[in-house]
Amino acid sequence: MELPSQALSHPLLVLVLIVLTLMQQVSATNNINGGVRSSWLHVGHNVVGKRGQIVHHFHLSKRSLAKAQHHRPKFQPGPWKQAFATFYQGGSGTFGGACGYEDVVQLGYGFQTAALSSALFNNGQTCGACYEIECVNSPQWCQPGQASLIITATNLCPPNYYQSSNNGGWCNPPREHFDIAQPVFNQLAKDYKAGIIPVTYRRVPCQKKGGIKFTMTGNPYFNQVLVWNVGGAGEVVGLQVKGNKTPWTAMKRLWGQKWETDAMLVGQSLTFRVRAVDGRTSTSWHVAPPNWQFGQTFEGKNFK
Repeated sequence: MELPSQALSHPLLVLVLIVLTLMQQVSATNNINGGVRSSWLHVGHNVVGKRGQIVHHFHLSKRSLAKAQHHRPKFQPGPWKQAFATFYQGGSGTFGGACGYEDVVQLGYGFQTAALSSALFNNGQTCGACYEIECVNSPQWCQPGQASLIITATNLCPPNYYQSSNNGGWCNPPREHFDIAQPVFNQLAKDYKAGIIPVTYRRVPCQKKGGIKFTMTGNPYFNQVLVWNVGGAGEVVGLQVKGNKTPWTAMKRLWGQKWETDAMLVGQSLTFRVRAVDGRTSTSWHVAPPNWQFGQTFEGKNFK
């Protein structure tokens, strides 16, 4: 590419034209070598205007773009909303349930848990999400000076269509409702006899000790994985598994936070990739050894 004589008087123009010349040579070389495509995403050009102005743009590599997409912002608290809360007695709400957690006390969630109405439960996707909740607008029933509490979604509060939504059918859609353990309810309300109290709530990041836990159940032809102790958003929307001999496989939600696949995984070391509702991912490489057994739990990398 021959440099125009009028450009030689402007050093910056000379530099730009030299760069353009080199780009043309690289492009020609790539074409000769079978049309190898550049790894750069062309998101701009250096443009020389009629009056010699230079507009600066940028080039971004594919690797840099992928890295930028991976490092998403941390999960942030959501807006405050209005709802109501009731309580359940005994340990009925701490075992089994629609999230698949079996014994939430043993899994470390304690009694700071809640069964959500279907409007919040979202077909089990919300299992593991954390909420900040406090009693409001009821001096008669709210515990004075009580700070807000953090609870984790671990079950479904099923609708009761035989009762009115305003008289017993508290979890009927479209109501947003929390059914919480009585010890927690007693911290929010003056007296459990209140039965139901008005609350405000918001989604908050989950603060968990240790890594994400993966509990293996099922059989060689129907592998099930329970995902729990998830930090950050807490809400898992996707799970992939990779054996050391097999490619990445997307698992399907069985119910709650139990996932399944019919891929043959026995005898392989396993890597899991968890995707949260905020788009962030966490990959736990070779978290399960080749000799893993059904019933075992493995600890991986958590969201920070």
